[in-house]
Amino acid sequence: PVCTTELGRVNQLLAEFEKRNVKPIALSCDPVDKHSDWIKDIQAYSAQSGDWGYPIIADEQRELAVRFGMLDPDEKDKAGMPLTARCVFIIGPDKKLKLSLLYPASTGRNFDEIIRVIDSLQLTAYKKVATPVNWQPGGECMVLPSVKPEDAKTLFPEHYTKELPSGKGYMRFTPQP
Repeated sequence: PVCTTELGRVNQLLAEFEKRNVKPIALSCDPVDKHSDWIKDIQAYSAQSGDWGYPIIADEQRELAVRFGMLDPDEKDKAGMPLTARCVFIIGPDKKLKLSLLYPASTGRNFDEIIRVIDSLQLTAYKKVATPVNWQPGGECMVLPSVKPEDAKTLFPEHYTKELPSGKGYMRFTPQP
C-alpha cells in the first residue's frame, strides 16, 4: 500500500521533475497486466485522472530488484518472499549514479526531500559549491575547499569565512550562485 501513496506523489510532482529535466521511472514486482488497475487505484487515492505520466517497469521475477540490491530481508510477503525495499537512484546526465537511498519497505519516501537533493546535485555539478545541512534552494552554500582563496574572491565576491577555534579557514559560505 505504501507504493500507491508514493507513486501518486511522484505523478503529482511531474512538473517539478520536468523543470529539472528529470525523468522518473518506477519498478514494480507485479506483472504488467496488473499495472492498469493499480494505476487506477493510485489515481483514485491521490485524486488524479487522465494519462499516467511516467513508466512503471515490471520486474515480476525480481531480477532487477536483486541486481540493484533492493530486497529487504527483514520484511516478507504472504508467500515468505522478501519485499522490495523503497529505493531511489538518481542517475546523472553522464549516466553515473549520483545518489542511492534505501528505505525499509514499511517507510515511505519523502519526495520533497528528493526534489531538494536533485536541486543540490544540479547546483553543485556546475558551481564550485556544496550545500550544507538543511540547505534549501536559494539558501547559503559553502565554497568548495578546492577553490583557492584568491579564486573565491572572484567567483564568490560576497563569500565569508566562519571563524573557528582551530583557526582553519575551511568554513567558507556564499549566497547561492
